[in-house]
Amino acid sequence: MTPPRRQPARRRGTAFGRRAVLATVPVAVAALVGAAAPAGTGTAGAAGAGDPYFPLSGNGGYHVRHYDLTLRYRSGGRLTGTAVLTARATQPLTRFDLDLKGLTVDGVTVDRTAATAVERSGQELVVTPRHALRAGHDFTVTVRYHGTPKPVTDPDGSADGWIPTDDGAFVANEPQGAMTWFPANAHPKDKSSYDFTITVPRGRTAVANGVLLGQRTAGGETTFRWRETQPMAAYLATATIGTFQVHRYTTRDGIQVYDAVDPREAETAAPVLAKLPSVLEWESKLFGPYPFTSAGSIVDHADVGYALETQTRPLYDSAPGLLTLVHESAHQWYGDSVSLTSWKDIWLNEGFATYAEWLYSEQHGGASAQKTFDALYARPADDGLWAYPPGDPGSGENIFGTPVYDRGAMALHELRKTVGDPAFFRILRAWATGHRDGHGTTAQFVRLAEKESGKRLDPLFHTWLFTKGKPNRG
Repeated sequence: MTPPRRQPARRRGTAFGRRAVLATVPVAVAALVGAAAPAGTGTAGAAGAGDPYFPLSGNGGYHVRHYDLTLRYRSGGRLTGTAVLTARATQPLTRFDLDLKGLTVDGVTVDRTAATAVERSGQELVVTPRHALRAGHDFTVTVRYHGTPKPVTDPDGSADGWIPTDDGAFVANEPQGAMTWFPANAHPKDKSSYDFTITVPRGRTAVANGVLLGQRTAGGETTFRWRETQPMAAYLATATIGTFQVHRYTTRDGIQVYDAVDPREAETAAPVLAKLPSVLEWESKLFGPYPFTSAGSIVDHADVGYALETQTRPLYDSAPGLLTLVHESAHQWYGDSVSLTSWKDIWLNEGFATYAEWLYSEQHGGASAQKTFDALYARPADDGLWAYPPGDPGSGENIFGTPVYDRGAMALHELRKTVGDPAFFRILRAWATGHRDGHGTTAQFVRLAEKESGKRLDPLFHTWLFTKGKPNRG
């Protein structure tokens, strides 16, 4: 996410009838095979995935392999949806939760049989299947729902999720907004493939993740079918709706690009979006092969205050600057393909994407990374940059603050100086390729850096990621 989020003035505008495809996802769950659980046995799935900052985000007891979302949006903001989740129980289950907030549930089935009970408890949709689910059992959950989605307010006061606009919706879910428009296991630890079928009034465009399979107009409505086959966290899904100018092409590397731009932003956005192929090519040389088969941009006219790295197709609330494009594109490696296991480790997303901006500037005639580092380090000890350590922001209120972005990038620059460029760029590439389609933690990154460099790096990371206040320079 950028400019960084909640501080848009600082960087905005800088120079710089189908068959579901089920993803094989390397998630942090056990591969369980168990005997059938007799009726009445088993346990309830946890109401959250155990995240310290967002304890109710995600759910325990199952992994969603695939989401098939069928949505109909009508002028005025009303949404009707059917979500079919293909999941696997990771423990015996007598009931389980889904994250869903503010929409009316019309019916729930588990394996095509009506659930015995469906209850609402805050953001939790609690489902009791007619028969207990054994560990290792593959099952489907179908949820029919309707309503007028509204965004959720994050701990820092910002909005995310389904955010209404004057011609549709800006749909940006980080960190907890997915539950505002579809039932989900909404934590980055659970990654899935997706199908989207989105019907909108004629003249509007619905843009989601992955590849556009087709569109059809009939009866005053247009239906768009999208598919993302590679694993994706729920917060990276989108179904943004608006009046867009669409540009489609294929890069020389075979990446299918789909740009959707609000006409009010088109003139300003055009020269920046034209650089996307060269930006992806440059990042591929540094970070490893681009991790997806499609790319592009959604440029809305939304005045939301941030951009988001929605998988394969970053979402901008207005025409982005070049470094904003670089930042969100870098997230396709760091944050999207390699995902978090805890929001506490958000620097692995934002510090890396911010350092990509520094590198791009350095290699394209702008300030060197060292000059950028020095300018930041010159800030006084009471500056907000040093308010909390990036490796331990303390709460969800802080995960999109300056220390996570800039001090996170400073930690990477200190690593680069310590190990040298050859080892540093090996580390960046190994992190992206070794954890592709999966997850990573700060501890794993430290171990990788030590392995690739042959140096003991705990003191460096302790100083730059976990020390309160302004660190002393070594």
